[in-house]
Amino acid sequence: MSQKEQLIFCPLGGSGEIGMNMNLFSYGKPDNLKWLIVDIGVTFADDTLPGIDLIYPDPGFIIDKKDDLLGIILTHAHEDHIGAIAHIWPQLKCNIYATPFTSVLIKEKFKEKKIEIGNNLKIVDLNGTIKLGAFKIEFVTLTHSILEPNGLSIETPVGTILHTGDWKCDPNPLIGNTINEKKLKQIGAQGVLAMICDSTNVFNPGRAGSELDVRQSLLKIMQNKNKRIVVTSFASNVARMETIFYCAKRIERQISLVGRSMHRIYKAARQCGYLKNVIDPIDPREAKKISKEKIVYLCTGSQGEPMGAMMRIAHYVHPDVFIEEGDTVIFSSKIIPGNEKKLYNLHNQLVKNGIEVISEENEFVHVSGHPNQEDLKDMYNWVKPKSIIPVHGEHRHMMEHINFAKEM
Repeated sequence: MSQKEQLIFCPLGGSGEIGMNMNLFSYGKPDNLKWLIVDIGVTFADDTLPGIDLIYPDPGFIIDKKDDLLGIILTHAHEDHIGAIAHIWPQLKCNIYATPFTSVLIKEKFKEKKIEIGNNLKIVDLNGTIKLGAFKIEFVTLTHSILEPNGLSIETPVGTILHTGDWKCDPNPLIGNTINEKKLKQIGAQGVLAMICDSTNVFNPGRAGSELDVRQSLLKIMQNKNKRIVVTSFASNVARMETIFYCAKRIERQISLVGRSMHRIYKAARQCGYLKNVIDPIDPREAKKISKEKIVYLCTGSQGEPMGAMMRIAHYVHPDVFIEEGDTVIFSSKIIPGNEKKLYNLHNQLVKNGIEVISEENEFVHVSGHPNQEDLKDMYNWVKPKSIIPVHGEHRHMMEHINFAKEM
């Protein structure tokens, strides 16, 4: 009796939870399946796991099948999608496929761990296509809160799967390309067997919002300050980084980057041709010499990380950045669930010292990188999938996504 080919989707992480995304695809006869990995991410431990910093999916299942592994494909460079790559890849030793910005950050990860990957890292052009076994994979440019986010159109002999990765609809992302709506409509017209889609903001009505709107709001806020301004944000959000550079120039201030991640992302973005038209940042050691009404600091630690620059600044243990009564700290980020206690402690520490604290609670200083309901409607109307597999969410997000899709 002849065996039928199978198309399998197997999430090892990122489904039923937010973080540590790792998904497997396979195609072939049951005794000859060939596998793809899409993303290898981490999540960060909370207070319930003392002594643990990082958590990543158990790769044992795919390590056992590494001889049938065609490669690893990375959708974008957020830690919950690439953070475990240097931990797991040495046990797989396969090719890694990513667009240029993600590739630069991947190289840094391997260099930091002193792991030699040789020619195993393959750079894919934006909107490029690769062929791996029975899989034809087309990278589709989307918009998110990082440079070069990609959906994946995965074409197989039995149908096409669209794996969205993380995305939203941002008509004005400020840096990088806009969402490739034309390609998504083409993929939809050809027929999509299943769409594997981001569920993070499925409870949120309306749209996620645009980076342009945040820029306009931040400029108004910063124009009215006459002492030091410290902005803390996710380092990986290069559009937000460019916005702070833009605002600093508009209000005739110098800018200084504080924190290793901020410097690493700035360097990677410049290397890939982004941030070419911004003013040059100055070293924090030089910034100390500039009068307080003429400097903006952009620093890491927006989630109250104990070793983040913002926490050290707030507790007056940072060697280069000093703040005092009357200065302003802007948290241009959301509060990630689970971080409330340490962030509010940080806010309180600042306020006790006479620092003005601005956050998403009292001003418009942040937009999400994930799709709200109107964004999801757009994607469904473009792609028209026959079935939906919700991912990137807790169980409540995924069930709500199913209910939402049924109404489409």
